[in-house]
Amino acid sequence: MAATRRKELSSLPTKVAACETATCYVALCLVALILVNVLNESASAVAGAEAEMVRGQKLGGRRRPCDEIYVVEEGETLHTISDKCGDPYIVEQNPHIHDPDDVYPGLVLKITPSYPSKTT
Repeated sequence: MAATRRKELSSLPTKVAACETATCYVALCLVALILVNVLNESASAVAGAEAEMVRGQKLGGRRRPCDEIYVVEEGETLHTISDKCGDPYIVEQNPHIHDPDDVYPGLVLKITPSYPSKTT
């Protein structure tokens, strides 16, 4: 019985080493899966940002007309938006604009083009 007990104790370090090795491999696989997931999410976020950047810019070689809902960008005025989108009646169609000079980035406007928009 003592010989059996010694044999079990002598194989114990080998079993512990095997368990530690298996644990390391499992941890490595988990880290790899997390890394792949993070890379996929960041790639899709970049693709989404690129899609947003295309909006309102040249698309397929032609200037895309303004959408019915327009968000004012930095440096734009009602005059430049009117020329760009072909809507001379922006103030009349947007009752929330009390002062035509008070236009800021992020302001949402309703656009109804009455003539073709100018291309630049």
